[in-house]
Amino acid sequence: MDNLTHSMVGAVLGQMGLKRRSGLAMPTLIIAANIPDIDATCAIWGTQSLAMRRGLTHGPLALLLLPLAVTGLMIAFDRWQARREARPHQRLPVRPAWLLILAYIGTLSHPALDWLNSYGIRLLEPFSSRWFYGDTLFIIDIWLWALLIAGFWVSRRKERRGDPRWAAPARATFAAACIYVLANGLITVHAERETARLLASRSAGPVLVVANPVPVRFWSRAMLWRDDHVYGEGHFSLLDGTVIERRSTPTGMHDPRIAEIRDTNPDARAFLFWSRMPVARIEGRELMLTDQRFRGLPVAKSFTVRASLP
Repeated sequence: MDNLTHSMVGAVLGQMGLKRRSGLAMPTLIIAANIPDIDATCAIWGTQSLAMRRGLTHGPLALLLLPLAVTGLMIAFDRWQARREARPHQRLPVRPAWLLILAYIGTLSHPALDWLNSYGIRLLEPFSSRWFYGDTLFIIDIWLWALLIAGFWVSRRKERRGDPRWAAPARATFAAACIYVLANGLITVHAERETARLLASRSAGPVLVVANPVPVRFWSRAMLWRDDHVYGEGHFSLLDGTVIERRSTPTGMHDPRIAEIRDTNPDARAFLFWSRMPVARIEGRELMLTDQRFRGLPVAKSFTVRASLP
């Protein structure tokens, strides 16, 4: 998910009452909720970063070590402020054990959220490079934004007014967010089953059916399917319960030149390592690689590789 969502989840967790467990609890939760994205610095390598992102820093070793680093930084910051006599007097005492627990909670929330979209995450890196996909939420979900921001704002407003029940809105928001995610997961499961049933009734036998979340319209899915040779697209809407299959198109992935390009072109190699639903098309003397999940979206150009044919 985007970093605003990660940050707001950390903030809502704090407003649920966790921020009262220790001094610097709130910044610890927010920083920890974002810390696995330190691999975003790989973006300087462009397309090749697709093989670097959401891997090592999102895997089990990082999830064990990163909270320790966040906790150490928070404790060092508190002591630095104390030496300079700049530590706010109203801040609660820093309790290292609680800071570490909160750092783990914040850090673990990150892969849990990232798994929810269709971009992919390598949850077992470096032990396995397998990609995992939740296909539940679009990578930027404005409804989740609105829910988290509103819940945080109401909770903070009550807290400033001295209301002893200030944590209740944040807790209700967290519960509502979980229900929203679960409902979207059920929509995805239903959409995939309906599409598979329709394709089976038409004697099509797809190897893979994906209900791809779309921006804003959480009740809809872009339906993607493919087998070893062709791919197709359709649409599912919870409002009308329809799945519309479109014409099958060759994937182009059986062109023998793709293997040679993968061996010689670092961008193509990284793209094919990351791509879940690759599509190849010849344009003149170039091979264009795209991914079915992002066709037609504004970000499609970011997930396209062009390589000269050998």
